[in-house]
Parts: sequence; structure tokens; C-alpha cells
Amino acid sequence: MLAGWLVLVIAGGAFGGQVFDRLATTDNLRPDAESQRADQRVQQLKPEGEKVVAVIRERDIYDPPLVENVQKIANEIRRIDGVKAVDDLYSAPGGRIGADNRSSLVEVELRPGLPDAQREQAEDLVAAALHRIDAPQVLVGGEKLAEREFADQAIRDAAVGESIALAVLLVVLVLILGGFVAGLIPLAAALASVAATLLGLLLLTALGDVGEFTVNVVTLLGIGLAVDYALLMIARFREERAADEDAGVAELMARVTATAGRTVLISGLAVAAAMLGLFAFAEPLLASMALGGAVVVVLATLAGLTAVPALLATAHRRMPAEGVRHPLLDRLPRPKQALLPKLAATAQRKPGPTAIAVSLGLVVLSLPFVLGANLANSDARALPADAEARQVHETVQRDFNVGRAEPVVVVVDADPATAAVRDLLNQLNTMPGVVLMQPRPDVTGAAAIVDVTPAGATGDQTSRDLVRQIRALNTPVPLLVGGPAAELVDYQESVASRLPFAVIVLFLVTAILLFVLTGSLVIPVKALLMNALTLLGTLGVLVVVFQWGFGDVLLGFDSWGAIDVTTPVLLFVFIFGLSMDYEVFLLARIKEEWDRRRRNRRPEYDAAASDRAVLAGITRTGPVVTTAALSISVVFLGFLLGGLTAVKEVGFGMVVAVVLDVTVVRGLLLPALMSLLGEWNWWAPGPLRRLHQRWFGSASGAPVKATASVPALKETIST
Repeated sequence: MLAGWLVLVIAGGAFGGQVFDRLATTDNLRPDAESQRADQRVQQLKPEGEKVVAVIRERDIYDPPLVENVQKIANEIRRIDGVKAVDDLYSAPGGRIGADNRSSLVEVELRPGLPDAQREQAEDLVAAALHRIDAPQVLVGGEKLAEREFADQAIRDAAVGESIALAVLLVVLVLILGGFVAGLIPLAAALASVAATLLGLLLLTALGDVGEFTVNVVTLLGIGLAVDYALLMIARFREERAADEDAGVAELMARVTATAGRTVLISGLAVAAAMLGLFAFAEPLLASMALGGAVVVVLATLAGLTAVPALLATAHRRMPAEGVRHPLLDRLPRPKQALLPKLAATAQRKPGPTAIAVSLGLVVLSLPFVLGANLANSDARALPADAEARQVHETVQRDFNVGRAEPVVVVVDADPATAAVRDLLNQLNTMPGVVLMQPRPDVTGAAAIVDVTPAGATGDQTSRDLVRQIRALNTPVPLLVGGPAAELVDYQESVASRLPFAVIVLFLVTAILLFVLTGSLVIPVKALLMNALTLLGTLGVLVVVFQWGFGDVLLGFDSWGAIDVTTPVLLFVFIFGLSMDYEVFLLARIKEEWDRRRRNRRPEYDAAASDRAVLAGITRTGPVVTTAALSISVVFLGFLLGGLTAVKEVGFGMVVAVVLDVTVVRGLLLPALMSLLGEWNWWAPGPLRRLHQRWFGSASGAPVKATASVPALKETIST
């Protein structure tokens, strides 16, 4: 088994790096979205190529040597293969001067339809020529240059974030598990998962586009999950060995895989289903994330079920005994009771007030998102503040566009000379929130392209309302509405319309897997509601930090007053998957303890025995969950080391979600609800209950030898 994984690791190291050369820029929207069809129609009617923009600053714009230098370089650029036109202040009508009167703009339009490789070569040549303009500051950017800078930054962020996260993670694992070998096993499983994932992503690039951010997200997710699963297997191995010192390693591993291994399998299936739930949204970027996420979850699960047991069987003599920590940690006072059992015991004493307080607290945390979230498409402002493409974007918007929003583009497929089109233009010009209505000249064919500039900022509520109002017009002429604001509206409406399908898919999979684990249909509903509270609370904190800008200096970003529109969807799936991870860890042991008590005492329900089973399960699994949460938080903190704001949002959101989920949700809300529901926790219709008893009843009671007699467990339950 280890030899097989070694081959995968070597292959991943040798060939997996090629995936970075094959990453593509994936669109947020499907091609059939109205804004996308409007953009395609604009390109048919009046084709426009990509633009490279240069801002010339800090010199008198009419200084004769500067004028001569700009004109000379503009002529050189016109001779570059792939350049369609060059507009500057001196050789084109309507040249643009900045608001400070000491800056001017040069716009270079490339030929439409250039292949990517030829377009990039032309962009590089144009950028190099523009940088030779003799001025104190020349900033060069553009939409495609910004996208390329995004991709490059994403690769750099992945390399730096993962390297530092892995180094810190190794130190944490060695300290907590009590030895270098013990700490190295989870990390080895994580590296094996990532190496195999790179190979999987390389194969996916042959089938379709894989986005730049997919590698960042799925590799760190794979590290976190592989570590989680390895920690669960290691904890159960140490527990079984402490309970039966005479058992051989083969027998111990059989028990471990029959209990913890089953939990890993169910958890992996649940998280993989959550990743595939992204397909319900059907957008290209999310589909790329879904495939990559599903691949890494499957491989992390396989590593937990195969590589970790093989490593444990090989290095079991080097594994410290249960409860042993690194000597450095032994110098610190050991708490009398672990965090999760302490929280659970508190919740069980007053389950009603605890459940109400935690639920209301999470609802209050969610209010900034529910009442005031501004979701927008990331642009160059999501790059680091010193990125040239971002500086160009901000300078052009501030000094040349005077902060004016990007126009809403209306494509009318009718003769502009007809009365119906004239009436439409009058309607557009008099609509509330419109500051400028301007038809584009020289449109070929019986059609018109109209730029409608709204008040406010690009993509804000005014812009979005204007898009909806134009689309709702009762006009006899066919029209399409596009532009940045329309793209945002299309994305939000697409996500809103498909969210119920995603929830249904996730709930069905969750219900089936948790039913197999527990025999209950109440527990899946409860899990879904608790996950929703975790998600909403996390999104509320995200709005405060990233949209409102509280903590931007500490986290190293400049707030642009919005959250990337894809972030809530990604967090919805990731948080759901990881919350299910911890839910399965705890419920599997709670069910095991409950079944053991019923076998040893009486089959009828006993509320006190149920509470003790919950506390015992949390006591035994709590250290694993807290260690896993700490480890995965270290991994996701690696996202914060990068320069892309959208990636920081995901990393920060995941850390907040893990902290909320492991403390207030799993530590307080879960035991409180289980105490309140009592016997209803295990409810299922009669036919399903009998089906579970027939096919899965023995699984939950997998062999556990003498674990209940561990003195620490007895003492905790007694307390």
C-alpha cells in the first residue's frame, strides 16, 4: 500500500506541476445568460478587441519632449502585429486628460478574435513599449493584463501559503501528538493527497477548463481533510491499544478501521457530496471548483483509509501512548477537562436556555450579511494594493471616469430609425437613476447598441435595479441587457434560483449518510439547520471585516466595499462539508456509546443514559475534533498570506466557521438539542428503522474492546 502511494507521490511531483501551465480563466456565468448573449451580440455588431491602457503621470502633459516621445512610441505600437488602433491625447480626437491636469491616457486596442497566445504576446510587446514613455510614472494595465496578474498571484499565493502552512502544521502536530513520527503521519497523508490531486487536476484540464483559484482552494482543502482523517485514525488506534495492550497490530488496525475508518468513509462521502453540490449552480467557475473539490475529497478519504493504516502498522512502535503530549507542552498546566466536554456538560445542565442563546447569537452575527451585504464581481481592486493593474484601474476610475459607473449595455435588434426604437430610447433616457444615455455610432445592420450610465457605482443597487427595470420594459422590439451590472444580476438570480436544488441534493445525501450512521431522520434535519446557522454567522462576520473594512490592516488588504459574489457560494459548500466532517466524528462515537449502553442495560429509552452517551461520545472524540479544527485552521490561515482579496475571504471565512462550529455549535448547541429532543433524536419511520436494523444495525456497534472502562472516561461521566 505504501509503495502504491509512493508511486503516486513521485508521479505527482514529476508531472503534477504541469497543471499550473494549463489553468484557465473561467467565467462566473454560463454562455446562455442574458448578459453573456448581449456581449456576444455586441461583438457581432461592432467587434472590439481587448485593450491595454497606460496612464502617464507626474509630468506636464503638453511638454514638447513628452509629446514627441508619446507620438513616437504610439507609432511603434501601431506596427506591432495584432494592434488595431492607438488613441492618445495628441494624435486622436477626444484625447483624455486626468482630473489633476497632469496625467493623460493612452488606449491600445488589439484586433478582435486573436488567439490567446498571440494576444498575450501582443500585450507584452505593447506593455513594454508603453513603459518606455519618458515620464516619472507610467502605469500599464487592462482587463486581460489584470486577469493574467490574478493567475500569477494565485500561483505565488499557493506556493507561499501551502509551504508556510505545512511547516506550522508539522510543529503543531508534533507538539499535540507527542512525537515527530506521530506528527509526520498526518502530514504524509496530506502530501500524498495533494500530489495525487495535482495529477487528478491535470487530467481534468484535458476534459475542460480548470480555474486559477481551483488549485489554491482544493489543495488546502485536501491538506485539511487528510489531516482530520489521519488524526481520527491515530486517536482511535492509541485508544484501542491502551484498552487492550495484548492485542496484535493487525487486530488493533481491524478495530480501528471498523470504527474510525467507517466514520472517515461516511464523512468523506458527505464532504464529496457537498463539493458536487456546486454542480447544482451550473456556473463554469463553480463547476471547476466542484470537480476539483470532489477529486481532492475522494483522495483524502482514500489516504485516510489506506495510507494512514499502513503508516500506523509500520510505525506503531514509535507512536506515543494515549494522552502523551510533547515535553514542551507538558511544561504547561493541563486543563482539568477538555474544552468540548466542558461545554457539553454546561449545555446539558440548561439545554433550553443554551439552545436559545446560541441560536439567537448566531442569528445576530448573521444580520450584517442578511441586511446589508454588497456582493459584486471582483475586478482589479481584488489584487494587492501595489499591483500595477490595480493601480491603473483605480486611477482611471478616479481621474478619468470621475467615479462614474460602467454603463448598462442595451442591444436592440431593430432598425434605429423606427418609431419603436425611438420610443425605447426616450424611455431609457427618462428612467430613474440614469445620468447618461448614449447610442454607439457606426453600428452595422438593423440594430443599435445603447450605453445607459446609471448613478452610483458599478454593480451597486442602483445599477442592478436599472438592469431589472430595462428588462421589464414592455417594448415591441427585441433587446438584450448586458454590462457588468447585468452580469451581477444574472449571477445572483442564477444562484438564488438554483439554491433550493443544491440544498435538496445536500440534504438528501446528508439524510442517507447520517441515517446509515445513526438510523435517525431527525439528526440530518438538525445537522442541516446547525450548518445553516454556522454559515450565516460566518457570512455576517465576513461582511464586517471585508465589506466594512474592520481589520483590513491586520489582515493585509484594502477593503473595496464589497464581497466577491462567489465567496458565499463557496463557503456554503465548504462550511457544509467541514461541518458534516465534525458532525460525523461526534455522532459516530455518540451512537456507539448509546448502542453499548442499550446492549448492556435495557432496550427502552433512558433520558439520563442518553445524556451520558452524548457526553461520553463528545469526551472521547472532543480532543480529536479540537485538534482537527486547530490543524485545519492553520491550513486555511495560509489563505491569508496571499495577496488576492477573494482568496483571503475564503480563508478567513473558513477559520471563522471552524471556530464557531467547533465551539458554540458542536460544543453547546449539539448537546443542548440532543438533550431537548430526547428519544426523538433517534426517530425514523418503522419501515426505515427496521431496514436500518437489518442492514446497518451491527455496523454502529462495531467491536470496541473495553474502551468504556478507561478511568478518565468514567471520571468525566461521573463529574
